[in-house]
Amino acid sequence: MTNLSVPAHDLFELHNLPYGVYSVPGQTPRVATRYGDQVVDLAILLGDDTFAQPSLNAFMGQGHDRWVAVRAEITEALRGDVPEAAVHDLGEVTLHLPFEVADYVDFYASEHHASNLGRLFRPGNPDPLMPNWKHLPVGYHGRSASIVVSGADIVRPWGQRKGPRDPAPLFGPSARLDIEAELGFVVGTGNPMGKPIPVEEADRHIFGVVLFNDWSARDIQAWEYVPLGPNLGKSFASTISPWVVPLLALDAARVATPAQEPAVLPYLALAHPWGLDVSLEVEWNGEIVLRPPYAAMYWSPAQMLAHLTVNGAPTRTGDLFASGTISGPEKHQRGAFIELTWGGAEPVVVAGAERTFLQDGDEVVLRATAPGAGGTTVGFGEARGRIVDTKQED
Repeated sequence: MTNLSVPAHDLFELHNLPYGVYSVPGQTPRVATRYGDQVVDLAILLGDDTFAQPSLNAFMGQGHDRWVAVRAEITEALRGDVPEAAVHDLGEVTLHLPFEVADYVDFYASEHHASNLGRLFRPGNPDPLMPNWKHLPVGYHGRSASIVVSGADIVRPWGQRKGPRDPAPLFGPSARLDIEAELGFVVGTGNPMGKPIPVEEADRHIFGVVLFNDWSARDIQAWEYVPLGPNLGKSFASTISPWVVPLLALDAARVATPAQEPAVLPYLALAHPWGLDVSLEVEWNGEIVLRPPYAAMYWSPAQMLAHLTVNGAPTRTGDLFASGTISGPEKHQRGAFIELTWGGAEPVVVAGAERTFLQDGDEVVLRATAPGAGGTTVGFGEARGRIVDTKQED
């Protein structure tokens, strides 16, 4: 047995206790929590085979009351003696995709981001937002099989693109490869077909939160997206962090959403609509270039989930819905390089080089923190990806 200690003000102390899946050589992946820089096997710590699994899905499917009970059990167990066999140094384990992704929907919940893209794509329009934007959380259905865990290389996508001066479409690698800094919300328990999730009950269905980078091929996207929206420009890869921060750990991070005018329809209305005070940072080739604030998001996680199911669509354990690009009112708070460089017209200097979009070999890392209980700070880990080239035949 051993007694674990974590430095004061650590981002992964008892106030956090995120869930992940790890392995060591010779062992199949299993569920763990992170405590400081130590990975603690939960099947051994709690004596519960639910966690001797390669994903969180079995545990998440047990429901909200079980999530509350297990969090209390982990907290109590870590305050006492811990079996040595349960403990591994963070640097000695491999971290895996923490849950089996069932379905995936990406929203467009930032007014600042939507307004910036409206100004870029529809210059001169007096209202940069589309007419429906303040009435419903706009989203598209993505490809769950393309979601990868932090550290996986991102292969530059190929596809059709047509610039304004091209006489015909071209086929080749994307030349305007971008990021989108987002949060992803993991559905722990879903709803049956035909029975929507009420907005006031959404937080009993949302298990936790991950960092989410929705890699985007802007040139492929621009040519394909009318009239049905994103497809190949988005479906090649999205990166999530390996640690799922429980929504239960983020009570102190809840903040009011920005004022929603005009008033939303009743199925989206809460007496006190809540967002999250999560501060992100975007690192590009070792240099922090952006600090998007999630607190500025117009549509809340509860409203996104309520809208996702209001037509009777079912959700399942392991479903994932993402926020869309997180952007604030200032230039350094934008969450995508298409905004930062204003469509490539305003290059920025990164690590001594003038840049617009991603080049092969570039590495992007998302990190985030949020207020925790008792004045603490909750960490989310990181979502890291490096762009690599691939050769295809024209």
